[in-house]
Amino acid sequence: MKDFTEGNESRLIIRFAIPLIIGYVIQQLYSVVDSIIVGKFLENGETGLAAIGAAFPVIFFLISFVVGISNGGLVIISHFFGKKDYKGIHQAIETINIFLCVCAIAIGVIGIVFAKPIFIAMKLPNEVIPEAVTYMQIYSVGFIGMFGYHGVSAVLRGIGDAKTPLYVLIISSILNVLLDILFIVVLKTGIAGVAWATVIAQTFTFVAVVVYLNKNHPLIKYRFGLRFDKVIFKESIRIGLPSGFQQAFVGIGNMALMAIVSKFGTITVAAYSVAGRIDMLCAVPAMALSMAFSTFVGQNLGAKKIERVERGYRATIVMGIVLSLSLSAIILLLRAPIMSIFTNEYELIPIGASYLAIVSPFYIMLTILFISNGALRGAGDTLIPMFVTLFALWAIRVPASYYLSLHFGEIGVWWGIPAGWLIGMTFSTAYFLTGRWKNKTIQRKKILVVE
Repeated sequence: MKDFTEGNESRLIIRFAIPLIIGYVIQQLYSVVDSIIVGKFLENGETGLAAIGAAFPVIFFLISFVVGISNGGLVIISHFFGKKDYKGIHQAIETINIFLCVCAIAIGVIGIVFAKPIFIAMKLPNEVIPEAVTYMQIYSVGFIGMFGYHGVSAVLRGIGDAKTPLYVLIISSILNVLLDILFIVVLKTGIAGVAWATVIAQTFTFVAVVVYLNKNHPLIKYRFGLRFDKVIFKESIRIGLPSGFQQAFVGIGNMALMAIVSKFGTITVAAYSVAGRIDMLCAVPAMALSMAFSTFVGQNLGAKKIERVERGYRATIVMGIVLSLSLSAIILLLRAPIMSIFTNEYELIPIGASYLAIVSPFYIMLTILFISNGALRGAGDTLIPMFVTLFALWAIRVPASYYLSLHFGEIGVWWGIPAGWLIGMTFSTAYFLTGRWKNKTIQRKKILVVE
């Protein structure tokens, strides 16, 4: 457990962010390793890459509401921890767990039943749809493990523990790689094997971390007979639902972008999929700093130490700028060799490299956007990040990508992405600087005492 209410702000944030960065990198390796093995070892690997790439925004859309509300629970837990309200923490954990379990079952059914109609609506190339449906339906079976692990991780981050999820995730990722090799290279199970490897690995991660916490953690216990607190759940919805809506519309936006890209054919879809995996890896420092600073803000507002939040924001922005500029330089220099790691299809490499050449110089804008939004979420002020994100996506990124694609082909789609980041960064940061988030508070009207 980490108390952010005392000590040097920069040191606390970076120490908390480092295991988050490692954890996010490892988490992204699920999809990266899947893509490498599919691209290198499957016959018609470009079709498999396109299928996985098409499934990603659909999965993102399906889980976004749930993740948003559970992140609202993270904010509540961090505020309770800042107040040293341990009974409140316990009740919030139990409430979030019940919600996640119900949602995992419901969304898993939706993913299985509606996979094909969704991919048809996205206008995927005909040869890609069967593979995408297979991957999506099997992946949906694993939502219980995915949601369960996300809930546990959110709770641990809320009390300042970023290391426990990391250790379990490392083991899970190694298992995922081994299962990928077994199913794809040895057993030749095709795209279904990629999906089953991920499902098994994610489920193992959830079970392992629950067993560990029940045996070793002084504060967190998972058990049957959980009790649901309506007041805490309503507060989680108030805080998390705007973020959930935001992420849901981001998912729809990414599906719309995939539909735009799809008209250029399977090779372009596959290249976009691979470049997107690289993009996600490069966004890891921004995501980790955002999550770390969100917890920092929650605890310090709970302790009524606003000046620490302001100092922490400046320190986090500096760290983010340094990391994002470094990543931009690496990607610009090595974009083609990095693309070649994923595929033997040489026609695919220059298309993906062009995406990275256009997008990577603007990682600094994405990083500042993430940190500013993380600060507002930590304060419980989540409506503004939602509106900013939706405006940047639907008023700028998607229309610009569509319009420019009519005149410049797939290159036009790539230019629409940093245009959206620029608008989002500008408005989100400007709102944070107004200081209106300082007036947000979180209250708990009742506590059910846990024996």
